[in-house]
Amino acid sequence: MLKDLNGKVHSKKAIEAMDLGEEDADFASMFEASVKSEKSGGTAEGIIVSIPEDEDGILVDVGKKQEGLLWKSEITDENGELIFKLGDKITVAITGYRNERPALSYKKALRAKKVEEFVANYKEDDAPLIDGVIIGKNKGGYIVEGTETYAGVEFFLPKSQAYMKDTPTIVGKKVQAKVIKVDKESKSIVISRKVLIEADREKKKEIINTLLAKDEMIEGTIKKITSYGMFVDVGGVDGLVHYSEISYKGPVNPSKLYDEGEVVVVKAIKYDEEKRHLSLSIKAAMEDPWADLKEQLEVGDAVRVLVSNIEPYGAFVDLGNDIEGFLHVSEVSWDKNIKHPKDYISVDEEIDVEIVEMDFEKRKLRVSLKNVLPKPFETFSREHKTGDVVTGKVATITNFGAFIKIGNIDGLLHNEDVSWDRSVKCRDAFAEGDEVEVKIIKIDRDNEKISLSKKELEESPIEKFSKTHQNGDIVKATIRDKKEFGIFVKLDDGVDALIRLEDLGEKKEDELEIGEELEAAIVFIDTQKDRIRLSVKRVARIQEKADLEEYNDDSTSTLGDILKDQLKK
Repeated sequence: MLKDLNGKVHSKKAIEAMDLGEEDADFASMFEASVKSEKSGGTAEGIIVSIPEDEDGILVDVGKKQEGLLWKSEITDENGELIFKLGDKITVAITGYRNERPALSYKKALRAKKVEEFVANYKEDDAPLIDGVIIGKNKGGYIVEGTETYAGVEFFLPKSQAYMKDTPTIVGKKVQAKVIKVDKESKSIVISRKVLIEADREKKKEIINTLLAKDEMIEGTIKKITSYGMFVDVGGVDGLVHYSEISYKGPVNPSKLYDEGEVVVVKAIKYDEEKRHLSLSIKAAMEDPWADLKEQLEVGDAVRVLVSNIEPYGAFVDLGNDIEGFLHVSEVSWDKNIKHPKDYISVDEEIDVEIVEMDFEKRKLRVSLKNVLPKPFETFSREHKTGDVVTGKVATITNFGAFIKIGNIDGLLHNEDVSWDRSVKCRDAFAEGDEVEVKIIKIDRDNEKISLSKKELEESPIEKFSKTHQNGDIVKATIRDKKEFGIFVKLDDGVDALIRLEDLGEKKEDELEIGEELEAAIVFIDTQKDRIRLSVKRVARIQEKADLEEYNDDSTSTLGDILKDQLKK
């Protein structure tokens, strides 16, 4: 036999008759566990026979020559005043016995009365929803005290019907459940969260299936905004609008576009049965702007756009109608030394660009700013010509020379054009940022290259040499290098000259040594190409001619003298 909280005795058979289903087949043992600590004797009508001033307990005569103990806190109002006085009748619940003295509770008697009223008015075809608070627990489940409409009524929530984790802080937790069984004989009420949750899931699943089947747009309310998207309530079901499903222009920050509580139009696009996640899309509920783009634009068109974001690698531009294009850093300016796009453009600036790529499958669009700007080389070539002397700054120094920035274009100053002294290189002569005066020696329009020279601003050693020497002069030369086609020699003036093999005369190349000194005649001096050619073979002919001229000069003088003498005679 078992007693309930109201003290009523029940047989095990009566409890089993409550028929809670297989998962609650052990309800008898759970119910017994919930009341086993209470030797309840039900409710009784009593009379207050003693209210000691210096004690916390009140004695109540409950009949049968028994005086039970009732704590003053049971009958004290919010101001600390007793609501009963000596001699008043009071209904109490006998909750147990202490040293054969009944333990009484006025509050439990009230709750028992409320339970009786609930059970008396209960209709199986109209099982109510219960809002309550967990006030206790045992091995079998939880004791829930109703609030609001059912304030003060105690319910039993089996663990199998709870659908929540049993935590140390579960007492005090608010719950909502549905009455599933009422035993009018034992006046016990069993509630379940499980049936509510499963019914809610079925309802939501039905809503989701309807949304997916209809493939229609629906209004929803934004409940929460996160960094990865927004949770939107559509007809009682929460779905996630991922940040990539907000706009056709690509992933966006939802907090910059929407507020919680705002109504948006969405479309259901996917449901994950395992995770029970509904995916929604805002952009799917809009017309696809890319559908009309093929007819509106094509590669090569120039359009006006708004700069929406700038990164070191490029900028994103807004073409309107949720279409975004990408402007790579290399397409911002003709300046090859660009460090950051922000040095040329700014956010919210309107600029004209040319469309250079349209990928409708991947929904990507690339644009170019430099293509709509004047080409620096064309401007330079119109304003300058070969032979012009200009001033620029050293932009970059390499192993083969230096790039000199002249306005918006770079020209190459090769190492061999830095100085007439071939040992001097650009790295030795300049530092990046130095200002330097150079001469344009070539404008290559086909390859868009500018060649520069610094040494041509100075008089070359050969030009100086040509002022004191001429063809036919015999000079002394020291062998500097030997090649298959001849030998290079250095003259006393420090300039280099070439003696071809055929101009060596009787001398053999194999017999000549570097550093050996030769006598050679100047064949020609080319100041334009900065070259001097010598000939050893011609030295002998020049000397023969000189000797002959000298001989002829001596012979002519002697014959004249003879004739002069003869005429005198």
